[in-house]
Amino acid sequence: MELGKTGISVPAMIIGTSSLGNLYEARPYGHKLELVLAALECFPEGAVFDSAGKYGAGMALEVLGQALFDLKVPKSKVLISNKLGWKRASLSGSEPTFERDVWKDLTHDAVQDISYQGILACFEEGNALLKGYESQLVSIHDPDEYLDLATSSEDYERRFEDILEGYAALDELKQAGKVKAIGVGSKDWKVIRKIYQHFPLDWVMIANSMTIYDHPVELFEFMRLLEKEGVGIVNSAVFHSGFLVGGDYFDYQKMNSNDPVFNERFLWRRKFFALCEGHAIDPAHACIQFALLLPGVNSLALNSTSMHRIRANAEFCTTPIPDSFWDACKEQGLIAKYLSEFNLNQTR
Repeated sequence: MELGKTGISVPAMIIGTSSLGNLYEARPYGHKLELVLAALECFPEGAVFDSAGKYGAGMALEVLGQALFDLKVPKSKVLISNKLGWKRASLSGSEPTFERDVWKDLTHDAVQDISYQGILACFEEGNALLKGYESQLVSIHDPDEYLDLATSSEDYERRFEDILEGYAALDELKQAGKVKAIGVGSKDWKVIRKIYQHFPLDWVMIANSMTIYDHPVELFEFMRLLEKEGVGIVNSAVFHSGFLVGGDYFDYQKMNSNDPVFNERFLWRRKFFALCEGHAIDPAHACIQFALLLPGVNSLALNSTSMHRIRANAEFCTTPIPDSFWDACKEQGLIAKYLSEFNLNQTR
């Protein structure tokens, strides 16, 4: 499938690499090498990897490059997406200063640098860490978090200008033939919409925003617009950091019983698991198919620490789910009523 109008062919599943950067748990290089190999075996015609300087403060990029090198993967058989905006920094203490308690056993810290020069520096650093491989899909990572740091409306506007300057840098890279397509990766989809109003994005990556658990109608309509205008869509974090498949984290935060939505989320998951069990459907399969069948979605970015799960997820991406399951989801209130008019069992 093509990523929007870019002319770039992507499989239904893009391989997320945050686990290569020790997300939640540190794992040995040999295990990470096996994960990369499993992904390559799932997509022998060409695998797409999604990474970022933020993942493990560059560790994910470094491990990915080393693994591709050790496996002697031809550059023509791999496409790498690098979300830019975070650069390596020296680790001053035992823990990094960004996203505390999320990344384990890091040897570097990371700092956000969204600006014209900062984005160019992130691009060069990323390619250096990839050990001879190069990113061809580029985007600005977490512009929503950068804007959230604004201390006033004036500071917010200044920060948004920094983001647009970053896109001017990416446009120069594209015009020079150094990259193939420009996108954005954000957890707040409204920031994606705001950027798109100012810059003609080739593709977008929506994270934690359009899932079987949470699928706002306003975002649904925005995705329809992107589809109409030929902008590629990659749906990411469709398990809400693993919570929807049994994990303890929700959107990168460990669930806390004092959280006012704690009971609501667990109740939804219990009903979801019971329905999946009754229909003999893996919860991950349901999450994947729902996220993949929405308007304009070309691919999912999925991350795993299991070779088995990588293979299973790849299969889930191409295996439809019976209409009876989606009908039951609607009847039990697990998915929004407005989707009754949208076919959740389209063929890809």
